[in-house]
Amino acid sequence: MLGTIVNTCTILTGSCIGGALRKGIPEKYQTALYNAMGFAAVALGIRTTVSNMSNSIYPVLFIISLAIGSLAGAVIDLDGKFMKLTARFSKGGGNSLGQGLSTGILLYCIGTLSILGPIESALHGDNTYLFTNATLDFVTSMVLASTYGFGMAAAAGVLFCWQGAIYVCAGFLEPFLTAELLAEISIIGGILIAASGLSILKIKESKTLNMLPSLLIPPIWFIIMSFVK
Repeated sequence: MLGTIVNTCTILTGSCIGGALRKGIPEKYQTALYNAMGFAAVALGIRTTVSNMSNSIYPVLFIISLAIGSLAGAVIDLDGKFMKLTARFSKGGGNSLGQGLSTGILLYCIGTLSILGPIESALHGDNTYLFTNATLDFVTSMVLASTYGFGMAAAAGVLFCWQGAIYVCAGFLEPFLTAELLAEISIIGGILIAASGLSILKIKESKTLNMLPSLLIPPIWFIIMSFVK
């Protein structure tokens, strides 16, 4: 799990550096970084969604997934529970930290490198994907922490559990994670990242965490279709 450990450490390091820099940044510059992070998230989300649209074999699956997943998330109230949890660890800025963590977790975990990386590492001993992902996450974590503070380091724990679970289950997941399924997951992930960006910019308030169950619908659909065929 060397690649996952390195990826986790880069997020922790980047968060510490960004959090330290944040203390010396005047409020107007923090606002500028806040806006920059919002626009970057929107751009990354749109790019991810558009680049995978042409690879979708079920053009309306992402719409159905978002509808069902968002409804399930709203019933469970994932966003509300997460915000209450982060508020306990962030005096006076719980909502802001919660928003930052939800964006960070999506950026770190929902992507081809973060999903295929642990599989390549476990089955072939190749950490190239994870080292590349670690480099990207290092920069992202610095920017996020300079905007939301040291609390962003908590996202490193989520990434470690996420990639660790994939690493352990690599043998089972490799044949299941086809290019078609990854394309569907990436489309939805891109939309969630873009939604986070719009929330950061206060253009459209979206409880992105309530939409997370949407990511489970494509795998369920592909399993059902495998039995039908």
